[in-house]
Amino acid sequence: MARTLGGVLAFQLVLGGLLIVGDMQGSFRLPSFGPDVPRTSEPVRPGDQRRVFDPDRDRPYVKPARDPGDLPTRLTLTQEEGTTWRLEGAISEGDGDRIADRIAESETPIEALILQSPGGSVRDALALGRVLRAQGIETRMLSGEFCYSACPYLLAGGVTRDIDDDASVGVHQHYFGENTLLPAFTAVEDIQFGQGEVMTYLDEMGIDPLVMRHALTTPPDEIYVLVPEELERYGFIEPEG
Repeated sequence: MARTLGGVLAFQLVLGGLLIVGDMQGSFRLPSFGPDVPRTSEPVRPGDQRRVFDPDRDRPYVKPARDPGDLPTRLTLTQEEGTTWRLEGAISEGDGDRIADRIAESETPIEALILQSPGGSVRDALALGRVLRAQGIETRMLSGEFCYSACPYLLAGGVTRDIDDDASVGVHQHYFGENTLLPAFTAVEDIQFGQGEVMTYLDEMGIDPLVMRHALTTPPDEIYVLVPEELERYGFIEPEG
């Protein structure tokens, strides 16, 4: 854990330097690497996992069993079947407390949540993920459905996690300290504090914080899709056998 934190902090020092340069120039964005990055509608293979990410138009290449249409702009909790419910939509500010209240007030016990979300508020995802763990709720991902950006933190909150091989789980940089009107040193502080919160949370949930190396090196308009081997390696799913 100490070596992991040291490596991430070293990366953040470089990130801070780039941010200061970007602040002086009026903008900041880590560069994309390589030629044109394919869209999420194209198959993902080990070593070829970065995809252009536009939540309004991009979907995984595997067609899901159900067409969700346009996902809600806020998290929506609906009963799927029995004690299994569905939680989908963007994670907006205040959704953590709002959905936690819905779970507590539900007359039907919620034992499992099927997730689908393009991400959103990291702070709300972390708060709600802790609620899921405290309530002993399982999280699931179905074939052809996706969980990107801040959504994997909800996924991590499940007391157990069931992820179909053809589900799509992806990470990328978050917009910590994105306000370029703030001094660069303040933005760097926000980035470090936010990433520290995320790594602490992942460790609490039994997820290897080293998964953050993929997030930290993938720009916000792209997504790094974790293949099943990585989901197992970082602790999202149990090893087979």
